[in-house]
Amino acid sequence: MIFYIDTSTPYLYSALYDNGKIINKRTMYLAKDLSRFTIDEVSKMFDEVNVKPLDIKKIIVVNGPGSFTGIRIGITLAKLMAFCLNIPITTISSLEAMKESVNSDNLIVPIINARHNSCYAAIYDNEKIIQEGMYMSLDRLNLILIGLNKEYTFISNDEFDFKTVPYSPDYKKIIEKYKDKEEVSAHLVNPNYMKLTEAEENKLKEEV
Repeated sequence: MIFYIDTSTPYLYSALYDNGKIINKRTMYLAKDLSRFTIDEVSKMFDEVNVKPLDIKKIIVVNGPGSFTGIRIGITLAKLMAFCLNIPITTISSLEAMKESVNSDNLIVPIINARHNSCYAAIYDNEKIIQEGMYMSLDRLNLILIGLNKEYTFISNDEFDFKTVPYSPDYKKIIEKYKDKEEVSAHLVNPNYMKLTEAEENKLKEEV
């Protein structure tokens, strides 16, 4: 039994996978209530199919990029379960999860709005990584895409001034792609923000 959780955006994306199928899931827009309802909704997801935490043999958690607060919610829950029940953890990025949920002959560009004309984005050509996930300006991303001279598809649930394909997680595909990825100790699972927090950036400016 595999438990998947992603709280890196205003959405709760979570699923239980067993014997080649998704047996229950949660896809909910919670926004500012993400910290308030995540544990309750995950508990309900388990209870609805009579699954106990002890039944979980592996956890796949999205560790960023995305909302700083949101990322910590999913990681905290995953680490707590792992510590208490000795469950191995695999981490993946939100951009990887988004990429796996789209079928397209175009380049696939998962993108998350980072405000101030910036974003978190990656570029994939089928299974080939053209651009590793990173924090960059929208202008820089546009220049990279122009240089590639290929059709591309943006995937996102955020608002931009250009067309995007809505992100709807293909839980089965995501989990099956990454269920055999190298596991990490729960002690070593940390957020992958891809950029400094505003407080950290201000502190660095003060030190210069």
